[in-house]
Amino acid sequence: MPRTRTCIRRLAPFALPALWGAVAVLWKLACPIAQQGGTAARIATSAVFFTAGTGLVLGVHRGLARELKQVRAVAHAAQRVLLRPPPPRLDGLSLAAAQLSAARGAAVGGDLYEAVATPHGVRIVIGDVRGHGLPALGAVAAVLGSFREAAHDEAELGGVLRRLERALGRHLRDRAREEHPAPGGWDPAGASAEEFVTLLLLEIHRDGTVLALNCGHPWPYRLGRTGAEPVPAGDPMPPLGAFPLPDELPVHRGVTLPPGEALFLHTDGAEDARDAAGRFFPLQDVLDAALAGGPVHPAALIHRVHSALLRHTGGRLTDDVALMVVRNDRCRVPAQPADQGLCRTPVAPSPR
Repeated sequence: MPRTRTCIRRLAPFALPALWGAVAVLWKLACPIAQQGGTAARIATSAVFFTAGTGLVLGVHRGLARELKQVRAVAHAAQRVLLRPPPPRLDGLSLAAAQLSAARGAAVGGDLYEAVATPHGVRIVIGDVRGHGLPALGAVAAVLGSFREAAHDEAELGGVLRRLERALGRHLRDRAREEHPAPGGWDPAGASAEEFVTLLLLEIHRDGTVLALNCGHPWPYRLGRTGAEPVPAGDPMPPLGAFPLPDELPVHRGVTLPPGEALFLHTDGAEDARDAAGRFFPLQDVLDAALAGGPVHPAALIHRVHSALLRHTGGRLTDDVALMVVRNDRCRVPAQPADQGLCRTPVAPSPR
């Protein structure tokens, strides 16, 4: 019964065009005027068939447009589940993020980000899958799904990265089997064999200490009172999936995020974006200009960079872009015996 109702709903837009077509056929076969050979009869017959044909085309277009709208709604809902926006506040940090897909009609491409509060600190991942658009979604889903579990389970940041490597490896092996189902048919030059992910993992503690593991990803900008400056850090490891991880992971420990300062995370699509003349997008200059008037809320800063990026490229992106701002909004207070580091608002005594 539900199946019958579904079929009826799908065929409903074609009912009126079909009726018009039937009227046109009856006109041609049964109407005496249509049997005549005069000019007036030919004009009347052409008008009837033109009306019927126009109605049929409009009915088909209306039905396809309705179905396309439903498909897009389902796709956007699925994409928002895959790449959900971070909460505006997370354990004393203010966050904002945005993603621009280079694939037309897609809300999510090959970039990824996520932030979760764990007993080990706030853990953040931002990454870029090789390629863009819908084909990269499989790797995005594999990495994000693994991160959302590993961020809570693993006590060390290196353990999280190794879990992501295993998840990406399983995804690539599954893709290889789908591309070459025959035994021994795996092609080292196939699409799945060339897929890798640049990745930046951060762990932010309550005292502002930041631990970082970088697999071929751009280092973030530090946003302070003097403007934006690149985070001073060492050379990153190779992208995830390109080579096995080393036995000893170089965790970078030289970054702190004091109250009031922020980190601006981005994928390489931001700095590599070019205008019509071939000039690269001046990301640091845009950040400095946005901060010139004082501190900017993370969401407002994301919006400014987003708008400047679209103006610079004329709305024609050649690569996906992900942006994220993390600001430390924890108060600087002396250590307390209990609830150390929390901000307390004085409460006026109640009248007696």
